[in-house]
Amino acid sequence: MGRGDCAIEEGSRITRTREIPDERAKYRLNQQIRAPQVRLIDADGTHRGVMSLSEALAIAHERGLDLVEVSPAADPPVTRVMDYGKFLYQEAKRERESRKAQKTIEVKEIRMRPKTTDHHRSFKIRDARRWLEEGMKVKVRIRFRGREITYPEIAIEQLREIAQELSDVAVVEQEPDREGHTMLMVLAPDRKKSTTKG
Repeated sequence: MGRGDCAIEEGSRITRTREIPDERAKYRLNQQIRAPQVRLIDADGTHRGVMSLSEALAIAHERGLDLVEVSPAADPPVTRVMDYGKFLYQEAKRERESRKAQKTIEVKEIRMRPKTTDHHRSFKIRDARRWLEEGMKVKVRIRFRGREITYPEIAIEQLREIAQELSDVAVVEQEPDREGHTMLMVLAPDRKKSTTKG
């Protein structure tokens, strides 16, 4: 039977089940450490050198702390004397803060037709400019109806003109491309131009 397996006897039949590891238990600690010898780092960061597991456990016990295997692949494994509960709390806090720091970029969309008038298009471009200046990406989608689909060059020309009009605040992230009955282009804020302005 492999490590982490346990057997449950049901009458005369033996059923094997798999123990599901706790996600928080990334590290072995105290009696879970299997190596006979370990390299020890003390609670204050001092390297104590290689010693037997029982010696390392005694040092951790003396300080009222845990012995945690931080680098199991090393030979011998590296262990550290620490307050494991506090360590997990700080690690979770760091993860939360890094998730907060990751900025999610919102994507807005403007839709037009090949026959959209210049007046109507100017409103759409004004919205796109505002969104790009706020740091959002903008999808520009041109929808074809009926026979309009046989003239994709009209839509491509329109999209290129829009990209040109917004070139002071945006870069083309995805070139005009056909998707079914639509033509799509993606614009992203031009970070270099916005920083030189600011």
